[in-house]
Amino acid sequence: MTVRFWENGNLARLDRDQWEAICDGCGKCCLVKLEDEESGEVFYTDLRCRHLDEGNCRCTVYETRRQTVPACIELAPDRLEELWLMPPSCAYRRIAEGRELPAWHHLVCGDRNRVLDEGRSVRGRSISEDCVAEDGFEDRLANWPVLETD
Repeated sequence: MTVRFWENGNLARLDRDQWEAICDGCGKCCLVKLEDEESGEVFYTDLRCRHLDEGNCRCTVYETRRQTVPACIELAPDRLEELWLMPPSCAYRRIAEGRELPAWHHLVCGDRNRVLDEGRSVRGRSISEDCVAEDGFEDRLANWPVLETD
């Protein structure tokens, strides 16, 4: 892989390995999000997709996630228009907005677990969506302190 390949800021030109390497592994994209129909504002909950392994913040059905969960947002170089749904700390979003990756990102520090160890993930801060009836999702809105931009 090209050293610091992400610094050119052109997500659309990344190959599959480079694209997959960008993910910081925080699991925030797998949180249940609610959108205000009038304003378009997105609100995060503390509910995670039933397929997110909370221990390692990885999808247990990653290769078939769109078939398993049709509403799953599957980011890809040709689907960058969906980046607005990602949290401000998302590595893909940061790069698209011309921001640097943070020091805790594994491509910068070399440690894939640092995002977990530093508390920058959903690990220990979320519950499975299976634990709450859908009509109770609005009661689970969360002000995620880990959605910071750096």
